[in-house]
Formats: sequence, structure tokens, C-alpha cells
Amino acid sequence: MHTDLWKHALALYERPGVETACLDVQAMGGDVCLLLCATWLQAREVAFSEQRAQALRAIAEPWQTAVVEPLRHLRQQWRTPAQHDPLLATLRAQVKGLELQAEQTLLERLQNCAKQWPTGASETASDWLHRLAPEQARGHDALNTLRVAAAGLQDAEEDG
Repeated sequence: MHTDLWKHALALYERPGVETACLDVQAMGGDVCLLLCATWLQAREVAFSEQRAQALRAIAEPWQTAVVEPLRHLRQQWRTPAQHDPLLATLRAQVKGLELQAEQTLLERLQNCAKQWPTGASETASDWLHRLAPEQARGHDALNTLRVAAAGLQDAEEDG
């Protein structure tokens, strides 16, 4: 199992269907970094508590609003014009790189928040993914895709 949240996120994001599922949940108002963190916490068997969830949200929400979302908006705004302007396409690629760095920074901050929480909790009923997803995503196929992919990743890492 990846002890590093960034490595976990990269490995999970590469699994079939995960990118689409993340984008679907993001379109419903979900924070992909929080969802990836949720799968990491679940894999590490960290017991859920509302206090812990609030601590993660307190880190994620301001960073998403002030840093990630403006970069994403600019990148998306430039999608069509960049198809006809090579210089703008280069700038758009740089903005995409900054957006990825901002998400990596957020994942590092979430990991730092959670690193002192005990792992290996026998309580398996807590579902971090369900509890950190937006209300409208709960029960959606995208969330199930993430859950299945995360379980598959965990199985693959335990067998490897």
C-alpha cells in the first residue's frame, strides 16, 4: 500500500474509469483531491470521524477556491482558442502544469493533516469516500467506480 498520498493518487488515477469518474464527481461539485484522499484513508484503515473530515475540508476548500479552481478555469477558458494559437497552447500547457502542482500541494497538505491518525482500525464500516463526496454524488455510478478501482488497487498492492 502506498504510504504517500501523491503516489496513491497517481496509481489510482491510472486505473480504468477513474479519470472519468473523478471528472463526473467534480462536475457535481466534488473535490477530486478529497476523494483521492478518502480512498487513501480507507486503504490505510483510518477510522472516520466528522472532526477529521472537517479538518480535511478546512484545508481543501480554501485551496481549491483560491488556487486550483482559478487555474482550472483559465485552462478551460483557453481550450478552444489554444487550438488555433500555438503560443497560447504553450501557455495553456504551463497553466495545466501549475494546476497539477497545486493539486499535488493540496494532497501533501491533506496527508500532513492525516499522518498522525492511527491506521489499521478494525472498524471497516466507515466509508470515507461516501462521506467526503458531495451529496449529489452519493449513490452515483462514478463514486462506485472509484470505490471499486481503489479496492482493486489495494488488492494489487497487497498481492505485489
